[in-house]
Amino acid sequence: MSEFLGMGGYAPYVWSAWGASALAIVALIVFALLERAGADARLRELEGDEGPCE
Repeated sequence: MSEFLGMGGYAPYVWSAWGASALAIVALIVFALLERAGADARLRELEGDEGPCE
């Protein structure tokens, strides 16, 4: 198992790439959720500003 984790001496490069990728994916998910929450709030605000349709 330690041989696999050591990656033949390239472990720092491999695992840092995996870590950076995972961090980027998590950041994108968080950013998307925050944007969606903002869009939902803006939509509720716009729907509340409208008067009767007819």
